[in-house]
This record gives sequence, C-alpha cells and structure tokens, in this order.
Amino acid sequence: MKNNTWLLLLLVFTILNCNSVNFPDKKAAKEIEENPSVLDDYLKKIKLPDGFKIEVYASDVENARSMARSPNGTLFVGTRDKGSVYALRDEDGDFKIDKKYVLATGLKMPNGVAFRDGDLYVAEVSRILKFENIESQLANPPKPVVVNDNYPSKTHHGWKYIAFGPDGKLYVPVGAPCNICEEDDEIFASITRINPDGSGPKGVNREVVQHGIRNTVGFTWHPVTGELWFTDNGRDWMGDDLPACELNHAPQDGMHFGYPYCHQGDLPDDRFGNKRPCSDFTPPVQKLGPHTAPLGVEFYTGEMFPQQYKHQILIAEHGSWNRSKKIGYRVTLVTLDGNRATSYEPFASGWLDETADEVWGRPVDLEHLPDGSMLVSDDFANAIYRIYYEG
Repeated sequence: MKNNTWLLLLLVFTILNCNSVNFPDKKAAKEIEENPSVLDDYLKKIKLPDGFKIEVYASDVENARSMARSPNGTLFVGTRDKGSVYALRDEDGDFKIDKKYVLATGLKMPNGVAFRDGDLYVAEVSRILKFENIESQLANPPKPVVVNDNYPSKTHHGWKYIAFGPDGKLYVPVGAPCNICEEDDEIFASITRINPDGSGPKGVNREVVQHGIRNTVGFTWHPVTGELWFTDNGRDWMGDDLPACELNHAPQDGMHFGYPYCHQGDLPDDRFGNKRPCSDFTPPVQKLGPHTAPLGVEFYTGEMFPQQYKHQILIAEHGSWNRSKKIGYRVTLVTLDGNRATSYEPFASGWLDETADEVWGRPVDLEHLPDGSMLVSDDFANAIYRIYYEG
C-alpha cells in the first residue's frame, strides 16, 4: 500500500508541475554494455570546438563516476549504484587502459574517491574509508581502514564527491536528505571538512564550512587563488524551467548559498522563501540550465588546449531525469573574467540527441592527464573518454 501511495503522490506532483518523469533511454546503454566496441561509433556524435577530438580511454567500467588520479598514473574510479571501486592503469602510455582492478565491492554508494600520500580515500554514505599504500597492492587490495563513520546514513543525496583542498584537509559534502526541506541539523545541505586522519577541529567529528547547498557532487579550487568553486543541483518540481542549477564561488568559510529558502540567487522557494529573503545569501557566479544536474567541475590547468581555456571552468552535466524534454548530458565551459562569469556555453555535446530526445551517455566527472588532455567519466555508457586538442 505504501508503494502505491508513493506512486500516486509522484503522479500528482508530476501533473501539478507540468513535468513528466523522463528517465534516459536504456536501449543504447544496453547495446554498449553488450558490445563496448560500438562506443567508437557513438563518439562520432560528439560535437567539439574545432581542433578537439574525443576517444575511448576505458570501456566496460560499470557505473563509472568520480575519478582521482595518482602521481604514478593510477586512475581510481568510484561508483554509485554498482557499489564498487576500480583502479585503472595505462601501462604502455597509449592513452588506453590496459588493466582494470576491482578494489572493493558491496560498498554503499562509494561515489567519491581521493588520493593522498599513497592512500586512497573512498566516501560511502555515512563513512570515509582509507585503503593504505594502495598502489603496491592493486591486485590484492587491503581491507580498508574506517577514517570517519559519523556522517548521516540517509541515502537521499547521500552519495558524496570528496577531494583534498589546498589546506591538506578532506572536503566532504552532505546533501539535503530530500527534494526540499528545512533541517535542524546543520550537517545537511553543507560542505564539511576533516583532517586526513578523520578528525575535526578541537576533537570534534567534522567542521561545517559552507551552508545552503542542496547537493554538490563536484568542487575544486582555483589554481591561483586557492578559493573554492562548486556546482549545485537545483530542486525538482518547480516546472521544466525553474530553478537553474548553479556554479558557486566560496572565497571564505561560513558562507550560505540559499537552500532551502532561495534558489539561483533570486528565486524564493514556494515553501520556505517567506522565512528569509534572497538578499541574505550568496548568489551563484553562473546560473546553469534547469535540471542539467552539474556534477564534476575543473579549472583547465594544462598546456595542450588553446590559451583561451587556461584557468577557465569545465563542467560535466549529468542531465535531467524528470524534465518533459531532456536537457544537459554534455560538458560545458564557463569563461571567467576574474571571479565574474562572462559566458556559459557547450564544450562537448552529443550524448543527447535533442531531436529524438534520446540519450546514450551521461557525463559525471572530469580529470586532467599530465599531457593536458581531459578525461570524462560516463556512468550510463560505463566508459571514460579522453578529450584532446590537435589544432
């Protein structure tokens, strides 16, 4: 009965908001899963700026999500639905993965991975794990050490992206445990940080450093200023075109970015917006498309791409799940003048056939290679791509 009630409520919400649940089609994904070699044909659909090319870096990496690369060249890949963590090696330097190791299975949404001083950190929903001295044990990985197990166990927006900041601390987000709600515990809708050993400041479990963030699954630091930048996924059920997802900038600790009171910097929430005005909060640097689900974000720091890309922002847009016409499913470029966005445009697109409204891939995360090329993970096509510039 509970399941039937939930489905009825979902239908009512759908009708009231003029949306229809519109999950990506599985036909292409099934074809790719059965025959990964067809990926080369699908990649011909990708549109890139002149001089850029894309190729398969790794296939058959089921549910490939967040990535972290070690200085020795091992690419670690987390998953969400699969519950596994992988290590990938390109042994001969031809930009094709030669070896895939499964480091763990059966974990609870191990989306986030981070590498530091020889150790691999993995984020589950409620805890942070560490695989010590991992690169010497890829074929026979050790049992992980639990670094911190004091994060909430709620799975709604419970999967995490993690990364070490310039301060040497591990940054761990905690998404809102709902579509839209007001929680008393400040841990929700936040970004926290912990020491590498799992402790927080003055002996507490963790430190909340940013507030009002519905669900960030990607953040990074400016290569010059060291300031935090992050994507945030806007709420659902306000219609096809509202609210915009966000690119945000946090030059200091203790800022608030609006959730659940204000969205996209200027749109009061229809339930909680009367409690606090939008002027109380920090607006986004750039409004992204509605329901685009921006995840991984990186500043381009390599030397391969043309100069105009240097220190500009690239974002992996996972794509909509409940919009009547799909949107996202691409990599976008936000051009900055200082800390001000001057443009927002597609960089790599074609995973979505806009005419047929059909999808064959969903970008998740971005990672740079030492030669200046860029990796893109895809949890729908179970692949990782390499984008490079030939000129």
